[in-house]
Amino acid sequence: MLNLVNSERAKMGLSALRANLKVTEVARLKAGEMIAKNYFSHTSPTYGSPFDMMKQFGVSYRYAGENLAGAPGTDIAHTNLMNSPGHRANILNGNYREVGIGIINGGPYGKMFVQMFIG
Repeated sequence: MLNLVNSERAKMGLSALRANLKVTEVARLKAGEMIAKNYFSHTSPTYGSPFDMMKQFGVSYRYAGENLAGAPGTDIAHTNLMNSPGHRANILNGNYREVGIGIINGGPYGKMFVQMFIG
């Protein structure tokens, strides 16, 4: 999925995002929690907003955003995100420099995808 995101950014003349391992851990935790607790929302019943969640896990940022998708596969999830203006704006936001992507099997869509962006 990172390659797909960076391909879209390259088309717009934006720098590639680097994978951030700590943010990836948080994104994976969020994806797993959404499946385990049967919800689909930017607000976690355990950790609050994605911004609160990142701060709780020691992630520092000046800019941050989150994309969520449920889909049977990565290509479908990416296409759906790019077809949504708000999600597309996160992917193409020039303020972001790093990303964590969590993909967990399960849930009503087959897989849960969480992209957490920081800059």
